[in-house]
Amino acid sequence: MSRTRLDPAVFHLPVERMREGYYSDKYFVRARETLLADGCSPIVKMQVFGKAKAYLGGMDEAIAILKLCSDDWDALTVHALYDGDAIEPWETVMTIEGPYASFAQLETLYLGVLARRTRVGTNTRLVVDAARPKTVMFFPARHDHWLVQTGDGYAAHIAGAIGVSTDAQASWWGSEGVGTVPHALIAAYDGDTVLATQKFAEVVDASTKIITLVDYDNDCVGTSLAVARTMGKRLGGVRLDTSENLVDRSIIPQMGAFRPTGVNPQLVWNVRRALDSEGFRHVEIVASGGFTVEKIRAFEAAKVPVDSYGVGSSLFSGRFDFTADIVRVDGHPQSKIGRKETPNPRLEPVT
Repeated sequence: MSRTRLDPAVFHLPVERMREGYYSDKYFVRARETLLADGCSPIVKMQVFGKAKAYLGGMDEAIAILKLCSDDWDALTVHALYDGDAIEPWETVMTIEGPYASFAQLETLYLGVLARRTRVGTNTRLVVDAARPKTVMFFPARHDHWLVQTGDGYAAHIAGAIGVSTDAQASWWGSEGVGTVPHALIAAYDGDTVLATQKFAEVVDASTKIITLVDYDNDCVGTSLAVARTMGKRLGGVRLDTSENLVDRSIIPQMGAFRPTGVNPQLVWNVRRALDSEGFRHVEIVASGGFTVEKIRAFEAAKVPVDSYGVGSSLFSGRFDFTADIVRVDGHPQSKIGRKETPNPRLEPVT
């Protein structure tokens, strides 16, 4: 039985602009114009593949582009993998068969969404796997243009992120963003983390888990205890986000045997032991600030008592390019040298 795909309406595509080629490489637009002017539209088979080992993202969005923006979706036969599928280098992830002129201008678009969402989804999946069974919060919205949030959030969700930071990122599956008491709110209350947390708790829904940043004064232990003593059971967690250029106050007496800057394992242990010593074992620790797959793996290997990781800009790293090639024309093989037809039995028909 085929798995479900997102409804094309979810994506809110600018259909007319996409159909006319506004977002497409000009050479595809002119190629289509050439074919139409010549009355030529051969039936082709287009084969799409990625160049890296990855976890596929953007496929439902790519299909939506074909469904809504091609000249005649009913004239096309599409087979594809699903979002979240593991893929190997050069593996065919989608084929499109039909009159080439009816979808020629859309190549830029479907390749672009596959590349973008696969990059985000793969990077997220890697940190999720590294942190497992700990949870990962998806916090990269501030590191890129707001227009990419919806699809990026969905790619992260498919990859296993437990929470995203904006409502836009959560919109495709009907959820909402999560977050912590931010530094800016603490500053607005004249640097008083406890007061900012109290005021935050008064406004948000009672079911909202209160997690507050505790590095504002570079004293994660002292601030964590102060907030926990005031908030009690209402405090769900503290978030350590010490700058990589700073050494937390609790670390200074312990310096000498490890790298002391930023959020390091010893800082997490200092906060955990301090909270536990006063009976605040229910307060979780979220670690953020410069976390990568490698850093999370190191923390987990050392059994650092982190409950959740907040990960941001590293989720946009790397290249996960996709390419499309015509491999068959009017029923006979026809392709660029080195790009022959490569059938993939994992592909499923798209209805």
